[in-house]
Amino acid sequence: MLPYGQGRSYGDSCLNDGGKLLRTAGLDRFISFDAESGSLRCEAGVTLGEILRLLVPRGFFVPVVPGTKHVSVGGAIANDIHGKNHHRAGSFGAHVRKLELLRSDGEAQELGPDDQLFQATVGGLGLTGLITWAEIALRRIPVAAVRMEAIPFAGMDEFLSLSEESDAEFEYTVAWVDVLSRLQRGVFFRGDHAAGAIHAPRGQAAVPLDVPAVNALTVRVFNAAYYAAQKLAGRSRLQHWDPFFFPLDGVAHWNRLYGRRGLLQFQCVVPTPEALRALLSEAPPSPLTVLKRFGPARSPGMLSFPRPGFTFALDLPNRGEETFAQLARLEALAMEAGGAIYPAKDARMSAETFARSFPRLGEFSAHLDPAFSSSFWRRVHR
Repeated sequence: MLPYGQGRSYGDSCLNDGGKLLRTAGLDRFISFDAESGSLRCEAGVTLGEILRLLVPRGFFVPVVPGTKHVSVGGAIANDIHGKNHHRAGSFGAHVRKLELLRSDGEAQELGPDDQLFQATVGGLGLTGLITWAEIALRRIPVAAVRMEAIPFAGMDEFLSLSEESDAEFEYTVAWVDVLSRLQRGVFFRGDHAAGAIHAPRGQAAVPLDVPAVNALTVRVFNAAYYAAQKLAGRSRLQHWDPFFFPLDGVAHWNRLYGRRGLLQFQCVVPTPEALRALLSEAPPSPLTVLKRFGPARSPGMLSFPRPGFTFALDLPNRGEETFAQLARLEALAMEAGGAIYPAKDARMSAETFARSFPRLGEFSAHLDPAFSSSFWRRVHR
């Protein structure tokens, strides 16, 4: 069996083909909140979006958020998610103060950061048992606004320079890059929570049908239009937190643009700029190619993905063997550089790559719950 939250992982880490899934959506209660310390205790099925909707008006924010708010607290812990502020805040697990883990033998254990089983559970992909509740340290913010800057850049030298400058001055940093452009141009986004009146976004666009719209030609057109739009919008602007952190949440069923066969995502981390350049030189056309420099903070989980270096992510339409070959090439480059692949966004990595990505795998395996498994685990663990 396997815990299943919102099912937002891109690969098979949240699937259990032929086995049982434990739906956690019913674990949806807020248990307590201390406004003095910012400590929130809630059940594992509560989503980050529900926390933000309740507590942003009260001046609190989730300390680390991924690219979507439709993620459960249990899933955030199980994948030890990271965000635009990794260089300041580290990963999500670093802000979990306590959790309760229910094992298949019926024992419920309250765990903290010093416990080995806690360290196996953070980033443990749901394989150590069922998280029933967690206590998270939230951060204070002024209001719902973010003062953000969008800075066009041309090439990796400019990206590296902007990363160095921006990580020292801004809470949130990330970059989008157009790998089809000759100079590998892109847009560097950076921002901070800020005071100011700002309206929440109204309504939501939606893709009503499966339309295979992503190909080399449309990616070239989209990338050119997106780059131009960011330049025209101006370098600095005040923005609501929702579109700044979760732009894709503004388009329901955006994945339908990849057609009925869907998409595959690849995300890795590599230790050096040279390795990042090598990946970009081999990157296939994608409208969503994202770069971010991770900070030095040590992640708390035995299988935590974030580590010092540069993370590189892109989405590709699923064209079967053609796409598999592209992913295999990117995986090989990341491994040659001493990097790692992110399990939450993986559907193809080999058992050898998994073991090389996570040196504490043997230590983690000792804490597995014998009744828990997943399609991912059976694929990568030998």
